[in-house]
Amino acid sequence: MFRVSAYRRAADVVERLNQPISKLLKAGGREALVALPSIGRGIASALAEMIASGRWSQLERVRGSLEPEKLFQTVPGIGPELAKRLCEQLHVETLEALEVAAYDGRLEGVEGFGTRRAEMVRAALSERLGRPRLQRLRQMQEKPPASVLLDVDSEYRERVAAGELHRIAPKRFNPRGEAWLPILHTTRGRWEFTALYSNTRLAHELGRTRDWVVIYYRTDSSPEGQCTVVTETRGPMSGQRVVRGREEECRVTDLTDRAVTKRPSP
Repeated sequence: MFRVSAYRRAADVVERLNQPISKLLKAGGREALVALPSIGRGIASALAEMIASGRWSQLERVRGSLEPEKLFQTVPGIGPELAKRLCEQLHVETLEALEVAAYDGRLEGVEGFGTRRAEMVRAALSERLGRPRLQRLRQMQEKPPASVLLDVDSEYRERVAAGELHRIAPKRFNPRGEAWLPILHTTRGRWEFTALYSNTRLAHELGRTRDWVVIYYRTDSSPEGQCTVVTETRGPMSGQRVVRGREEECRVTDLTDRAVTKRPSP
């Protein structure tokens, strides 16, 4: 209910502006939006995305209509085949998640993205998302601890099993229009999370739609990020839940938890 009220207050502010919100964003970047009454960084991010692409991925995600491959094709330098690789190899679905990958080195690890193309994508996203590069890099450094992400994953799967979550009918890979995809909104301290099973082409091809859990996270001071939690199939963590790309942190967390569990009572 708080979210609904916050969005309504922000909409009233935008409606009363004496200039187009796009003009304000172009002149002052995202900070100009945050300076407006009732508009925090999360809503400013949503406005910037809508201005840039005419879409809001968070709304499309809730509706089950998010099509990241088409969204990424609106970025100069990314065609259909590259957009498909981004989704399948990096598990990113939003422009902000793509931007993070463009700066942390993952983008250039995808076939077809050399230094020049990656720089083109970074420049395009910088202009479209409307915030200074240095500020963006500082914001990208902050991520929830792996232990917190695993706790959200655990809550999601437990509540799915208990039948407690609202289910949406995704438009992608769902020809019969079934409402099969449970979605969770939850918080941990100042972090906000949205969790749902992966509805990517690769997850369907490998039969992992009931195992891979995609978690989106954000705070009022940082852009949205995302990760995928899976059941490890090899190595010392085989059979354990891990955050893909942060396996070592998960291993340390698991060892710590075991030590605490085995610690004798005083």
